[in-house]
Amino acid sequence: MRYSAMLLLLLLPGIGRAFELMKWERIPLQVPLTVGQERIVFVDKNVRVGFPPALSERLRIQSSGGAVYLDAKTAFPVTRLQLQNKENGEIILLDVSASEGKVMREPVRIVYGDDVQNSDIPATSSEENEGASPSARKNMHKSRTQKAESLPLNTPLPVLLTRYAAQSLYAPQRTVEPVPGIVPVSLRLPDTLSMLLPLEPVEVRPLAAWQLMSSSVVALQIRNRSSGTVVLDPREVTGRFIAATFQHRWLGKAGSPEDTTVLYLVTEGHPNTAFIDEPRQAIPGTRRREKQ
Repeated sequence: MRYSAMLLLLLLPGIGRAFELMKWERIPLQVPLTVGQERIVFVDKNVRVGFPPALSERLRIQSSGGAVYLDAKTAFPVTRLQLQNKENGEIILLDVSASEGKVMREPVRIVYGDDVQNSDIPATSSEENEGASPSARKNMHKSRTQKAESLPLNTPLPVLLTRYAAQSLYAPQRTVEPVPGIVPVSLRLPDTLSMLLPLEPVEVRPLAAWQLMSSSVVALQIRNRSSGTVVLDPREVTGRFIAATFQHRWLGKAGSPEDTTVLYLVTEGHPNTAFIDEPRQAIPGTRRREKQ
C-alpha cells in the first residue's frame, strides 16, 4: 500500500485563494501557526477572543468582521483560545501552536452544522453507464477524457479527488468546486468493512465514491465502538490504496459527539477491487464433511 501525505485545501468558487475547511463539532480545532506569518481564521460570526495571559507577548490577536487574525511572534506549545459568539454566547475552541519555519499556512474557514450536508449520503448509482452500449460507453469515455484535459496541471489527482469528496459531504452545495470529468460511482461493497482497520475497535461503512479518469475516491464513515479514545493512523489501513486521509485525527468514546469521522481512500481503477475480501460467515447448522 502506498500513502501520500496531503494537505486538504478546499478552494471556494469565486475566491482566488485556498482555505483549510474545518467543521466545528465541539471538538477543539487544531490551528498550527508559523512564526512571523499571519494566519486568518474565518469564523463568520461576531466573536470575542479569550486567551491566557501567557500568550500576550507571544501572539498578536485581532478580531474584525467575523475573522480572527493570528500572528505568532515566537514559538509556543499548544494553547487553547476561546471564541465566544457575542450574540448567543456559544464558545468555539481553537488549539493553537506556533513553530519556526517556512511552512505557508492557508487561511482557515470554520463551517457549522447548519451549513453541512448529511454525511450519510448513499452512493449515487451510475447504472446508466453500465447499461449503455459499447459505442455509447466509448463516446462517454471520450467526453470525460476531453473534459479532464482542462484540469489544473499543478494539482495532484489524489488531492483533487479527496478535496472534491470532502466538499461534497461537508461543505454547503454552493461552495463545492466543480471538477470537469468527475462522475459518481456505484459501490458494491458490504454494509460494513471489518478488514479495513482490523486492529481498531471501529465500525466502517461505505458512504459514496467518485471517479476521475483512471482513479477513484471512496468516502467511508468511521465510528468508534469502544469506551476509549481511538487515534487514527493511515498506516493501519489495509488494502490497495494510493492515499488515505482522515477528516479528524482521533475519535471520542462511543456515544459521544466525537465518535464518528470520515475516511477518504484514493484508488486506481474501480474502488470495489481495492478492498480486502470480508471473511465468509459460516452458515448455521452446517459442518465440514469429513474425509472417509
